Amino acid sequence: MVIQIGKYIKQPGGFSSFVPHPFPPKSGFDFDTSVLKKNEKATRLLGKLDGITKLLPDANYFVLMYLRKDAASSSQIEGTRATMMDAIEIEANANAAVPEDVDDILHYVDALNYGMKRLTKDNFPISLRFIRELHDQLMHNARSTHFSNPGQFRTTQNWIGGTRPDTAYFVPPPVHEMHSALNDLEKFIHVNDNTPTVMKAGLIHSQFETIHPFADGNGRTGRMLISFYLWKERFLEKPVLFLSSYFKRHQKVYYERLTQYHNGQISQWLEFFLDGVIDIAEEAIETVNRITALRERDMAKVQTLGKRSSATAMVILPRLYAQPIVNTAVIREWTGFTYAAAQAVIDRFIEMGLLVPKTKDKKYGRSYIYKNYTDIFAD
Repeated sequence: MVIQIGKYIKQPGGFSSFVPHPFPPKSGFDFDTSVLKKNEKATRLLGKLDGITKLLPDANYFVLMYLRKDAASSSQIEGTRATMMDAIEIEANANAAVPEDVDDILHYVDALNYGMKRLTKDNFPISLRFIRELHDQLMHNARSTHFSNPGQFRTTQNWIGGTRPDTAYFVPPPVHEMHSALNDLEKFIHVNDNTPTVMKAGLIHSQFETIHPFADGNGRTGRMLISFYLWKERFLEKPVLFLSSYFKRHQKVYYERLTQYHNGQISQWLEFFLDGVIDIAEEAIETVNRITALRERDMAKVQTLGKRSSATAMVILPRLYAQPIVNTAVIREWTGFTYAAAQAVIDRFIEMGLLVPKTKDKKYGRSYIYKNYTDIFAD
């Protein structure tokens, strides 16, 4: 399927920028059979993932881990070197200085959490206002390669690659055309059309990246929209499908397929996108199964303790699913114990194989990790 979604138009500055046609095309989308078959498989796997996620008794804790994983992968696509575990350790050490790379991830997590609250408690629609608010949370007091103007669409021409528009790899639409394209995108998000939902999520992302409406932070904002759209459309009760790790693993192809999308090769982009949904859904299903098995094993270990110790352990173990790196200060906060009592709990968890010291050479301020759990997400 080749549909020209826009064309390059010469601008007063001597460079050419890509100006989208009205979206979606008036002729509609004539999806290839191969794309439709992949969409059926992706949709089926999302249903399976949604079903088994509902069985998790501590689902919100696990969702937080997925948020961090996506935050790390999405930030790494933009050049961040920090990992999910770096971010979790900083969260456990509230008074520690936050490296810039880790701060990128924490900002992304904050933006995801903000979006989830906005769409549920406030019942807010996915709109241009919502997108601006999401960007504001992502970029406010965050580092950026340009002046990011958090929460505001750009007022000047931007470009991707190169040192100026005439040497750029891609030049998005000029400001006046950008606003028209954004209005079309907002209408597309809300229109009740025949576009299959999962494929529509992919088209929303590619069209958003084509418009590139912010001075900085477009990639991360656009990747969030995928998960929020599928969640808002109730394809998932919990937002546990995030594609950033897939895009990171195939980063070169990701950019190539987005370029092909600009050139009208929509099927190539959608096949790549749907492959990502299939891959990540299968991975998430396996992750949930492994977490369930681990949880049952470790709950059984905890229940062998004495009544009082078991009660304390049952308070701590579920919280490790959300905060798998801890120290004595964290345990004291969770339990109200003294330092010695908190350390005794940690020692008991080490004996049971639930925690391991994260750094063996430190005598003070040591952190401990629920490694069997974090390894599942690392895999």
